[in-house]
Amino acid sequence: MSRSAMLLVVFALVISAACERPESAEATAEVAVTPVDQEVDWAAVDVAMGRSGTLQDGGVYRFGMPRTDLSVTSEGVQIRTSLALGSWVGMVPAGANEVVAMGDVVLTDDELNPVLARLQEGGVGQAAIHKHLLEHSPEVWWTHVRARGNAVELAETFRAALELTGTPAEGAAEGETAPELTIDTAQISEILGHDGRDNSGVYSIGVPRTETIRSMGIEVPPSMGISTALNFQPTGEGTAAVNGDFAMIADEVDRVVAALRQNEIEVASIHNHLTDEEPRLLFLHFWAEGDAVELARGLRAALDETNSQPGSR
Repeated sequence: MSRSAMLLVVFALVISAACERPESAEATAEVAVTPVDQEVDWAAVDVAMGRSGTLQDGGVYRFGMPRTDLSVTSEGVQIRTSLALGSWVGMVPAGANEVVAMGDVVLTDDELNPVLARLQEGGVGQAAIHKHLLEHSPEVWWTHVRARGNAVELAETFRAALELTGTPAEGAAEGETAPELTIDTAQISEILGHDGRDNSGVYSIGVPRTETIRSMGIEVPPSMGISTALNFQPTGEGTAAVNGDFAMIADEVDRVVAALRQNEIEVASIHNHLTDEEPRLLFLHFWAEGDAVELARGLRAALDETNSQPGSR
């Protein structure tokens, strides 16, 4: 065979091999990737947690751990558990029996550091340790938690941490009788542009932001504690204590503070709920007690300074 003929054969073999390859490294990666199983055995998670969760919007499986064992007053108001004393943990599927977990745990001074140590031992981190109220007795701390991992193992960690507190077991006596709401909830909803619900004697309104929020590799649903929360606890005929938090991006903070203060609503704290979220969010906790409708107008002024979803009213 002549030298030119040999070169033609080699060239043909090279072309043939190249045609058999994927078009690019990206194509190889696409072929190799298969969707992960998003199913989580929630019954097993319930057992590990020692209580039952509920499935909410956005695929969030949420556990409520109300601190009905605590009797807390703030500025002369007896705080209902559903206003500011409800510990909770939410989980969102993030892989084969893996979840992203977030929550807020209410702890006394004596409980705080033992609980932190147990959470850390189980791979659960903290994003904030702060106050939802100004003057209050006894002193309690609100601790935001976050983790990604095996759902059952994380539930076991949360349960072990809760056992270091006075948090009542599921099914324990509530200790509170929910009173009738003695405020004009229809007018409050009209002013704020969003409907609320009777949450054990507290009128609660949630207002999501318009942006998609991402953290720990997932899209975080609003029910994972990243919405603005506006809560009204009736304190008399037509009056209420208001407490909750505004979810804000950085350039909204000063405007929200100004709107609240102009309407005689106090600022209790400004902090984070997460550590790696995009876009970056800050949360402002507020407090006031007075005419419920007037307070709703003040909260609406602050709400208008945020990029929140428009209401249905």
